[in-house]
Amino acid sequence: MPFKKIDRREFMGLTTAVAGGVLSLSDSSFANAKVAPATPAAEDWPPGGWDPKRPLVVIGKPLRGHAPVGVQPVLMYRISEKRQATSWKSWGGVQSEDAASQEAQRISKELELLAGQAEFPMQIHPCVKAKTASDAQQVHEQDYDVVIVYAAAGSGDLLKACLAQKKDRDTIIFVRHKSGPAYYWYEALSTKYLKTYDSGPNGNTRLDHGGVYVEDVVVDDGEELLWRLRALHGLKNFVGARIVALGGPGGKYSPEAPQVARERYGIEIVEVGYDDATQRIEDARKNSDLVARARKWMDQYLALPGTTLMTDREYVTNAFLLYRVFKDLMQEHNAPAFTIRDCMTKILPIAQTTPCLALSLLNDEGLMAFCESDFVVIPAGILLRHISGKPVFLHNSTFPHQGVCTCAHCSAPRRMNGKHYEPVKVMTHYESEYGAAPKVELPEGRQVTFIDPEYSTGRWLGFTGVVKSNPSYEMCRTQHDVEIEGDWRKLLNEVRDSHWMVAYGDCLKEAGYAARKLGVEWVDLSET
Repeated sequence: MPFKKIDRREFMGLTTAVAGGVLSLSDSSFANAKVAPATPAAEDWPPGGWDPKRPLVVIGKPLRGHAPVGVQPVLMYRISEKRQATSWKSWGGVQSEDAASQEAQRISKELELLAGQAEFPMQIHPCVKAKTASDAQQVHEQDYDVVIVYAAAGSGDLLKACLAQKKDRDTIIFVRHKSGPAYYWYEALSTKYLKTYDSGPNGNTRLDHGGVYVEDVVVDDGEELLWRLRALHGLKNFVGARIVALGGPGGKYSPEAPQVARERYGIEIVEVGYDDATQRIEDARKNSDLVARARKWMDQYLALPGTTLMTDREYVTNAFLLYRVFKDLMQEHNAPAFTIRDCMTKILPIAQTTPCLALSLLNDEGLMAFCESDFVVIPAGILLRHISGKPVFLHNSTFPHQGVCTCAHCSAPRRMNGKHYEPVKVMTHYESEYGAAPKVELPEGRQVTFIDPEYSTGRWLGFTGVVKSNPSYEMCRTQHDVEIEGDWRKLLNEVRDSHWMVAYGDCLKEAGYAARKLGVEWVDLSET
């Protein structure tokens, strides 16, 4: 079935506020609906204490800017009047006011079901009927992030009038073949009205998504509509994201990466110096109550099923103190993301542990935490986190061979599926043989999505793979051999000793859809 209702309970572990952010079209309290802000407000932040049972924190705003906003459905149609001995109607089953009213009700019910399936928050505005350009103009006097044009009938001028009018807003065109009364524009849509990506990203930017493209068209399928909305949710939360950079930002082999992140994606980088962090860490270590709580959190963590301790307990306690310091910095700056520079040298003598486990804990909580302050790959990680709804893992890549590559780093999350903690061995950080670093065991057979940016050129490579094993090579602690899906040999031309981002599941459609709207050149390796 194009639109089907599923059990929402399976999504509830992924967010603490989906039910509050999804709006039923029949809800009379539309104007007062509560939705998540761009970043967690003070009352929405997870408490300072660590709690493994707490669901992932909601870190993204829904498809909204300023109320009333969100997803605006528009039914465009025309009234056909019978005339003798001439062709008087076009294709399609919506050609009267009664038919249009019935179709608007159908649209509302379908979107209500779709909102129930979504694992991300949305606001759905009531469906508007438009048979004139004047009707369409009234729609654009409202605020929204995406307009869904149900193109049942009408002229090309009416179609253009219904499309999103602001350059940083988006349009999805929905037409029917089998899911209801046939639409005229199922036949009439063409490249006369739609752009293509044949010539690349065509100069799109975060401020100008470039209009309507052929891939913005959906025929019948609610799932096709849902993944596009998921991508736009990710895009909305990615642009202008705020991140704390302890020790300042950097870029692996690309010193211009932080500036590119600021200018191209509008990312706000809050720089925090080590002098500030040092004082905070020293104060935390002198706080006997906080140290006692950190030891309690450590005991809870080590008691989780599948947890094995292979380093000194004091390193783990100090990692929980560091987690609290990092989290305080994020909350003070209202930033759901954090990264640290010189994480293998400067922080160790200050914290008397490594930051690896602390970063893992923040990711497990639903926030975003990355090592090495690499703004070549961090933007891709922020986008992937918002699209997937799950923690992401920044790791080193290796030379691909026989369809396999090894992915390894020392700060992997355990809750990669957003719910359950994967088995872990808490060891020392590999290069320093010091501190606490998780060796997370990913399930064999698990499909994952990778994004591999080409430095700061605005070209991103995406592909999927399947976890084959969790070896114990002499390298960063969390490591997994992954069988690449697609043309793995093409990766040989992409070897850059770079960082990649990985998330559970297949997110390629959504990532590519959002990336192209930003003007990023997207290369889907799995299609070649």
